[in-house]
Amino acid sequence: MLLPALLLGLLLGTAAPASAHAVLRASDPADGTVLRTAPRQVTLTFTESVGLLTDSFRIYDPGNRRVRTGPAGHAPGRSDTARVSLPARLATGTYTVAWRVVSADSHPVSGALTFSVGKRTAAPVAPPDPAENRATTALHTIARYLAYLSLALLLGTAAFVAYCRPPATAHLRVPALAAAATLLVSSTALYLLRAPYEEAAAPTTAFSLSALTHTATTRPGVLLLARLALLLLAVTGATLLRTRRLGLPRRAALGTAAVLAVALSLTWSASDHASAGIQVPVAIVSSTLHLLAMAVWLGGLAALLWTLRHTPEPAGLPVSVPARFSRLAFVSVTVLVVTGVYQSWRGLGSWQALTDTTYGRTLLAKLAAVTALLLAAACSRTWTARLTRAATPASAPARVPEPATGPPLPDLPGLPEAPAGPPPAPAVPLRLLRRSVLLEATAAVLVMALTTLLTSTVPGRAATESARTTAAPAAGIPTASVTVIPFDTGAAGGRGKVQITLDPGRVGTNSVEAVIYGPDGGLAAVPELRVTLTLPAQRVGPLDTKVTDRGGYWSAPAFTLPLPGTWTMKATVRVSELDQVTVSAPVRVTR
Repeated sequence: MLLPALLLGLLLGTAAPASAHAVLRASDPADGTVLRTAPRQVTLTFTESVGLLTDSFRIYDPGNRRVRTGPAGHAPGRSDTARVSLPARLATGTYTVAWRVVSADSHPVSGALTFSVGKRTAAPVAPPDPAENRATTALHTIARYLAYLSLALLLGTAAFVAYCRPPATAHLRVPALAAAATLLVSSTALYLLRAPYEEAAAPTTAFSLSALTHTATTRPGVLLLARLALLLLAVTGATLLRTRRLGLPRRAALGTAAVLAVALSLTWSASDHASAGIQVPVAIVSSTLHLLAMAVWLGGLAALLWTLRHTPEPAGLPVSVPARFSRLAFVSVTVLVVTGVYQSWRGLGSWQALTDTTYGRTLLAKLAAVTALLLAAACSRTWTARLTRAATPASAPARVPEPATGPPLPDLPGLPEAPAGPPPAPAVPLRLLRRSVLLEATAAVLVMALTTLLTSTVPGRAATESARTTAAPAAGIPTASVTVIPFDTGAAGGRGKVQITLDPGRVGTNSVEAVIYGPDGGLAAVPELRVTLTLPAQRVGPLDTKVTDRGGYWSAPAFTLPLPGTWTMKATVRVSELDQVTVSAPVRVTR
């Protein structure tokens, strides 16, 4: 009874905008590059295929005016790229490229980069991305989690009734109908909110004809329409079966229900993380099986709890019901473990990513929660097996000897009487079973919460590839190293970011330039800035760059980096007489 409410509260309490899994791999021009001549186009290359929006590129000139560009498109034969043409003539200075695309796993992803023509200038930088509409993001997140929750409850309840065969099922109609209605409403909301979610627009734009038409042409939109059609078909079929207007044998009805369940699960796996990356066909099959096993186990667990609540205490529940669910849960756990191992390998890519990436650390937390859940399930399974053995008669009733001839012998004291009919089915003490199943449900809540966090985290494979991939230098002046470090002093107006440029970012003499941006994205003046670099592997540093205020930006014309490697750059920003903060970020220095 508590599982749906607890799970929903935990999911919505941790709801946040999902992070997309498409990561920028390279750009041409490269970020921070100073070019002698103006480029004719900007090309971005991602770790997976991306979809383009009507406003995928926004480019601003050194005066913070938007540059008029051609429509965005893909490079020939490359769905993992985004390209836009530039005007023939560009003025000297630094340009900002803000981009927003939709990754193959249906999440929008955005970012910004800069390049300079002739020389670098400290021009005001436009906001890198249109502000996310909080209402749209919150509604989309709620609808997404409700869809997962209602699918698990719907499929799990159906599997529980079909396999465990409880003596009464009328009480399960209410959660089943509620789950079906919630899934229908949440899927409709996801379709309506799809266009505003991609464009970072207000929810009121969801009902425009252009938004609805655009969503119908995308893969997530088509899959959502297919999900709605399957739901309507399933509800219609269930209604006809209940009113006996559709005469189907039990096996045919179960087969039809299984096909519908697989088809429904495919509408998730074909539009989620499994649809991008390596081994897509295998990943989609694995993701579908993983989702079905999760729904059968956790949804069936909720159905078992609901059944226990509605079973009268004196009568108890037949042992066969929890025994059957125990076997069903064991099969589900086996499928979850096999598919989970594969999906973890596919998402991580290396053992190092297990500890070096957010995805890996979240996966470790989920594995710990799954271990606790498996221990709780093993205890429930062992307890149910012992109870079943204890309730089963050890031997047949003793026979009363009868003479070969003559009248029957009188009743002998101490001999049991033969039962008048078949032995009654043993009953499970409800109080003990409720406690056991509730412990398992509590662990399941934690697993589900960590699973939702994993779905909104960039996989370790993509994060590692993005970190170690550097853009090739464009023709012209060597590529500079640009590092952006957010900071927050905790005081009012004390948030922002510092952008530090090492030119050329290699061993030897470098120039250092630092620009401070305030909370509104515009240039900000601070009374003091100190930038140091340390090479922990060689125990070198900290080396003070001695940047000085040059009226709008800070710089040091000559700073020597003696060794290659991954340096730690620390920036101490003082925004007032009392408020300052020190932030850091790694910087790669090459030979």
